[in-house]
Amino acid sequence: MSADRDDAAPAPAPAPAAPPAQPRNPLHGVTLEALVAALVDHFGWDELAQQVPVRCFTHDPSIPSSLRFLRKTPWAREKVESLYLFMLREQRRRAPR
Repeated sequence: MSADRDDAAPAPAPAPAAPPAQPRNPLHGVTLEALVAALVDHFGWDELAQQVPVRCFTHDPSIPSSLRFLRKTPWAREKVESLYLFMLREQRRRAPR
């Protein structure tokens, strides 16, 4: 046996760095499902279909079908996220102070 050999276990790999906190990002931590559900609760399917005229909102709408479409279609997801931010601004504006 060699005296230079170290029988200690190798050091574990460093943990991945945590993503930076985003305290001013209202979309941070909000799942797409929660976002769509909040929009449906606030606007309803008919108004949502008028605001973002995509088939998943106009023909036999459901949360699962909307999620499948929005995950595959970046431009539609951006419109839905933008509408969600608008809804949050309106709710904040109307909140009693």
